[in-house]
Amino acid sequence: MNTLNKIDFLLKKLFNLNRSLISKDNIKTLNYIKKEIPINIIGLKSGTKVFDWKVPKEWIIDEAYIADIHNKKIIDFKNNFLHVLGYSRKINKVLTFDKLKKNIYLSKKLPSSIPYRTSYYKKNWGFCVNLNQYKDLKKRKKLKVRIKSRFENGKMLIGELLVKGKSKKEILISTYICHPNMANDNLSGIILNTLLAKKLFKKNLNWSYRFVFHPETIGALVHLKLRSKQLKNVIGGFVLSCVGGKGQYFYKKSFDENHFINKLVINYFKTKNIKLNVSNFDIHGSDERQYSSQGFKINLSTISKSKYYEYKEYHTSKDDLNFVNKENIYKTYKLYLDIINLIEKQEIYENTVKFGEPKLSNYNLYPSIGGSILPNKKNINYLDYILWILFYSDGKRTKEQIFQELNLKRKIYNKILDLLIKKKLLKKI
Repeated sequence: MNTLNKIDFLLKKLFNLNRSLISKDNIKTLNYIKKEIPINIIGLKSGTKVFDWKVPKEWIIDEAYIADIHNKKIIDFKNNFLHVLGYSRKINKVLTFDKLKKNIYLSKKLPSSIPYRTSYYKKNWGFCVNLNQYKDLKKRKKLKVRIKSRFENGKMLIGELLVKGKSKKEILISTYICHPNMANDNLSGIILNTLLAKKLFKKNLNWSYRFVFHPETIGALVHLKLRSKQLKNVIGGFVLSCVGGKGQYFYKKSFDENHFINKLVINYFKTKNIKLNVSNFDIHGSDERQYSSQGFKINLSTISKSKYYEYKEYHTSKDDLNFVNKENIYKTYKLYLDIINLIEKQEIYENTVKFGEPKLSNYNLYPSIGGSILPNKKNINYLDYILWILFYSDGKRTKEQIFQELNLKRKIYNKILDLLIKKKLLKKI
């Protein structure tokens, strides 16, 4: 099966699953992914403390509907999972519309759609409807309201695959699996992450790549809790979110403006003459917030095609298989592969002297008689370049970034690098 057909197959196979924070359909989704790539499935049990959060219970829902007094169903959860407020508690009552309407949710931006709403961390119940359904309900004097649901201790599951390269340093590529019945947000991200991992799995790579699938927000925190030691090796990466829509490409930078991936991505789009809407890092968004949070500060950015918040179908039933297609996901897939290939070409060096300035005379790199060297901004000498290269070689800046910082010929730059490597003052990470 070629890549386009595989995307189409996965769109149809995984769209109609009721994914949530913890659910049986999360397990089904991860098992489908496991057929494509050899992910390990890890997790934490309900009730486990995760930093300032706690792993919730599993939400099990058997049926949910609103019916008239003759038991004719007007709203039925089985027709679209978005009809029910996520993590709704059980209810079985006959209500007037006036009493019911406070638990009815409409989309303000797109009234013809069913909105996506959740109440993960507060006990509540509700139904999400489009405007015509709302008007239909309003005409009824009394309505039968039933949600048959329960909460049980379960386990929040995370799919993870580490594809090892020559370096132990990692690129993290993460996506979230908790949204039901929506294609761009974020079935497209699940499919893209699977395809990228499958492509890289058998390649001879310079960097290592960690692919992760988990519920949004709390799932990222669970991953950070379980892999805090290993994730210290991450030098940057991406959160895959909303990558298959009809609109243009968006890029949300990581929190470090000067991070090499930010510069690399923006330059790639410029070189390819592809229109790109760029935004700085902010506290709103997806799981880059968690990975970049206090104590971790991992630089993750996002390339989207029809970015969350920015398209009217966002978080509604109109984010469906008509809004997303295999061709758009494939375009984004090829784009990410190009960028990964550029990342593969990056070299990063680290100063081996971890504390303080190296004593260059120990390496025969400093004059034996001191006191005669005066800094000259107009004419930087060979020794100055050695000091600047050592200063910038922090294990974060790439070889190319440092070259761009310094006003010298590439031949001289490479000669100094080779010398510092030979003297064991620099090592490639």
